[in-house]
Amino acid sequence: MGMANLVLVYGMRLLPADEVVKVGSAPVELQNGNEAHVTMHVLEGSREEIEAQLKLSVDAFFDFYPEI
Repeated sequence: MGMANLVLVYGMRLLPADEVVKVGSAPVELQNGNEAHVTMHVLEGSREEIEAQLKLSVDAFFDFYPEI
């Protein structure tokens, strides 16, 4: 039996660090009528620092799902 086809939901936007006050979750409507929420993450720093943090975050995310 194979793994189900998966969807990775994410969003990115660069904003001035001193302008961000609050970050919430993003709703995702599911085909069965239920709603899921995507936790938003904030990475701050230079381009290189953000890229490195993003890579670590993605790697850590998939560590939660070793069966994939």
